[in-house]
Amino acid sequence: MKILKWLSVADRFYKIYLDKQLAPFGINSSQYMFLIKICDSPGVLQDSLINMFYVHPSNIVRTIAALEKQGMITRSPNDQDKRTWQLYPTERALSISEKIRTICENTEALLLQGLSEAEKSLFIDLLMKAGKNITTELHIERKEAEFND
Repeated sequence: MKILKWLSVADRFYKIYLDKQLAPFGINSSQYMFLIKICDSPGVLQDSLINMFYVHPSNIVRTIAALEKQGMITRSPNDQDKRTWQLYPTERALSISEKIRTICENTEALLLQGLSEAEKSLFIDLLMKAGKNITTELHIERKEAEFND
């Protein structure tokens, strides 16, 4: 059970670390990936975030509402389907997105500290394979390209 223990430890403490780093920008470790995706893909459909991030739709709704309340994003109805929303970054979000990316890159570097480039690559490949294994077992289907993000 070492794998489960250390996955839990790494998950819990990287989130604590990331929360501290992101606090000056008014976001947290559960919001940054949504904000970055919206900055990268203005007009992205809210529903498409479900397949990108493997989170429950209610978590997406809560996170999007929080980002909107914080003035980071705006929502507008999709012209093709009024039941869905398109998400756009605000100037505020765009102005901090590179700083957030840097914080995330530094956090990843911290997690991989002491590993060779070959070990880093192998670790990432194995972690993705483990993620695929558990999602397959739970019958959670995603496009192959989505596993590469």
